[in-house]
Amino acid sequence: MRLREKFVKSGLSGFHDYEIVELLLSLGTPRKDCKPAAKEALQRFKTLRGVLEAPVEELQKIKGIGVHSAFGIKLVQEVAREFLRAKMVDKPYYRSSQEVFDYLYHAMRGLKKEVFKVLYLNSQNQIIDTVDLSEGTVNSSAVSPREVIEGAIKNNAAALIFVHNHPSGAIEPSVNDKKITRELVYAGRIMQLKVLDHIIIGDNRYYSFAGDGLIEEYETDFLDKMLRGAAEVRKRLYKNLK
Repeated sequence: MRLREKFVKSGLSGFHDYEIVELLLSLGTPRKDCKPAAKEALQRFKTLRGVLEAPVEELQKIKGIGVHSAFGIKLVQEVAREFLRAKMVDKPYYRSSQEVFDYLYHAMRGLKKEVFKVLYLNSQNQIIDTVDLSEGTVNSSAVSPREVIEGAIKNNAAALIFVHNHPSGAIEPSVNDKKITRELVYAGRIMQLKVLDHIIIGDNRYYSFAGDGLIEEYETDFLDKMLRGAAEVRKRLYKNLK
């Protein structure tokens, strides 16, 4: 009862991870002390995310977690994921960059490796699909612009958002992060696809390439290169005509 009253009064603010698990377990067995099972679940699966994503059969191996409690955990996870997805898709991206973070943070926090995702959007900036491109250190060889473009054509996408996590929790972009973002912006411009952002997810915070002005900078660099290239072609043609 104490956890339910605390939740009704202030939501999950101030809750420890084991208390969140305990609260979820109490939905299936309201008259039972769920704290020992909650602490054992956190110990076995390491994080709240680990508990939420654990297979039902693994959850039920813990004393005190029965069929109903395991079902409740999985149901809450799926409902939350669907709610965030629907909330995100219903709004234009430019007014909901925080929601991109909210939507993906639940799935990406606590990951031990970097995972690089691409979000394909339609001409109204609504999400069509989310695809994992690579797992491991993000670099030019791991993330293929060709694969991104092929996915965009397949999904009939008009815009792209890239997201990856930093397991260290830091959000500052690395040299490789900047390099691959520049390459992807260039590839998008060639195919008339708009790169809206590249978001780095850290420890309960994120970094936005667009918010820091780098997406615009890379687009300007691309246009400058195109103009210089066109000027050089015109110069050569003029010389040949003389």
